[in-house]
Amino acid sequence: MNKKVLIASVLAFTILLTGCGSAATLKNGQQVVAQMNGKKITAEDLYDELKKQGGQVTLTNMIDEFIVNKEIKTDKDATSYADSQLESYKSSYKSYGKDFNEALTAAGYKDEDQFKDSLILEYKKKVVTENYVKDNITEKEINNYYKDKIFGNIEAKHILISPDTKDNMSDEDKEKAENKAKKEASDIIKKLDKGEKFEDLAKKYSDDKGTASKGGKLTVTYGAVVDEFWDATNKLKDGKYTSEPVKSEYGYHIIYRISQGEKPKLEKVKDDIIEKLVEEKTSEDTTLQTKALVELRKKYKLKISDSGLKKNYNNAIKSALDAKNNS
Repeated sequence: MNKKVLIASVLAFTILLTGCGSAATLKNGQQVVAQMNGKKITAEDLYDELKKQGGQVTLTNMIDEFIVNKEIKTDKDATSYADSQLESYKSSYKSYGKDFNEALTAAGYKDEDQFKDSLILEYKKKVVTENYVKDNITEKEINNYYKDKIFGNIEAKHILISPDTKDNMSDEDKEKAENKAKKEASDIIKKLDKGEKFEDLAKKYSDDKGTASKGGKLTVTYGAVVDEFWDATNKLKDGKYTSEPVKSEYGYHIIYRISQGEKPKLEKVKDDIIEKLVEEKTSEDTTLQTKALVELRKKYKLKISDSGLKKNYNNAIKSALDAKNNS
C-alpha cells in the first residue's frame, strides 16, 4: 500500500474508532465496517491488516512528523530548501520528458504543496540529525581536528602543465599525452635550476590561466586544493620549489612556496571545526538520523501500547543500527 494512502487510512480509521466527527462512528473493534455474502470485515480486522501493510512505518512517520515539527520551526531556510529541491525535481522530470504532476499523483501526493511539506520535513530531519551530532562531538575530537587539519594559509606560485587528452582517445594516446606533459613540466624545472624566473615561466607555460598572468601566484588553503597539491606545498620550505613534477587530476604542477601564515587560534575556528566534523560524520554514518530520532522519541516519552507494533518498531530500530555495524 502507498505510504501516503496508508497514512490517510490510518488517520481516518483512528477518527472513526475514537468516535470523532462521523455519522458512521465505530464503537468497538467488532463493529462491521464492510460486508458481503459470506464475509464480514470488522474494525479490528481492518486495523490488523493495516498493521501488516506498513503499520509500524506509518506510525513512526506520524510520530516523527509531530516531534520534528515541535523541535524545528518552518523558517526561511526550510522553505528555501524545499523550493530549491522542488525546482530540481521539476527540472529533472522535464529533462526526461516526464510529467511531474503525474509522478506526484502516482507517489500519493495530492499536489505540489503536499510534496513541498514533505521536503520541509526532510530538511527538518536533517537539522535534527546535525544538532544530535553537534551535541555528541567531544572536545578531544575538536582538538584532534585542530591539530591535524587546521593550518595557516600558504602563499605560493605554481605552473600547471595539463596533458592534451580527449575522451575518444585510445589508452595508448592518452599515455603519450601524459608522458609529454610530464616531460614538459620536468623541462621547466630544469629551466628553474638554470636560474630562469618562476614568474616568467608561469606566464609563458602554465595552463592555469587564472594564475598564469600573476606569475602563478596563489593562496593555498587546506581543503580547498587537491590533496597532492597541498601535501607537496606543505612539505616545501619557504623559497624552495618542487624538484619533480607533482601529478594531480589536473596535470603536472611545479610549485614554489613563498611563505605560510600563522595557524589560527582554536577559539577562532572552533565553530568551523564543528561544522566540518558534522559534515564528515553525517556523510560517513547513515544511521545518525535514526539515532537522532530515537533519542528525540525518548525525550518526548514515546510509549507504544500495541505489542505487535512495539515489537516491529524495536526490530526496525535494531535492523537500522545493525546495518552500520555490518557495513
